[in-house]
Amino acid sequence: MVKAVNTRSVDQELVKGPVDKAMEVLDALVQPGGPHRLGEIARRTGLTKPTVHRHLRTMAEYGFAEPAEGGSYRPGPRLLGLAAAALNDSRVLELTRPVLADLRRRTGHVAFYAVRHAADAVYVERSEPAREYRMSTAPGQRSPLHACGVGLAMLSALPAQEVEAVLDPRGLEPRTPDTPAEPAAVRTVLAQAALDGYAVDDEYEEPDVRSVAAPVLDADGGVVGAIGVMGLTFTMDAESVQVFGPMVRAAARTVSAGLGARTPALGVVDGASRGERP
Repeated sequence: MVKAVNTRSVDQELVKGPVDKAMEVLDALVQPGGPHRLGEIARRTGLTKPTVHRHLRTMAEYGFAEPAEGGSYRPGPRLLGLAAAALNDSRVLELTRPVLADLRRRTGHVAFYAVRHAADAVYVERSEPAREYRMSTAPGQRSPLHACGVGLAMLSALPAQEVEAVLDPRGLEPRTPDTPAEPAAVRTVLAQAALDGYAVDDEYEEPDVRSVAAPVLDADGGVVGAIGVMGLTFTMDAESVQVFGPMVRAAARTVSAGLGARTPALGVVDGASRGERP
């Protein structure tokens, strides 16, 4: 929820240190839809305008922010360079990019990779087909774990203790009327995702948008991220989900195998878990 600007008292602000405040300003600065005005960043962070301006001025001096038209700011060249260097040095993204491109070609939908930060999924990479409409999975965008396909996919592969830490009813805010916003409802979705090997976001995050995602694991079986595809509901119906789900699951397992994970053979464990014959 966007916070009201300048409603936080100076005493409340002092609870957080300068580094905490700088990180909040930086996070707001890189959100989609920029460049962002000073007042908008203040609303997002709940910090006062003078505090935000002071941090932006310092970031601009070091190249992490850059003034834009109308008193707004955008990410600076040094920040962009650091981000590019980090992404190019990522083993998982090196493995993921060709897999996403293949998924995009085979499904005709935007394919994307996300990682977890606390109770959010953060979109890191995407491969998008040329079309008249665009999906809201821009790199850097955050979504609650319980309200998106990649988030549910990651939750489905996490240890139970970590899942329960996320399923605090106070944090399960609905994004749409269909969002599973009660712990029991989320557990039901996760149980099905664990059984299938992929999670389905059935208009949980946005109306008329559906996605399918599967977790990516490392050599120790830990959750690294999740791969998914997303489309409008009229192009990704229930039958399409049955086709795309195994494709996304296989893509995630390909990346996981590249990271050293031991993944089950497709069509054997999955069929047995449903009581099907091999």
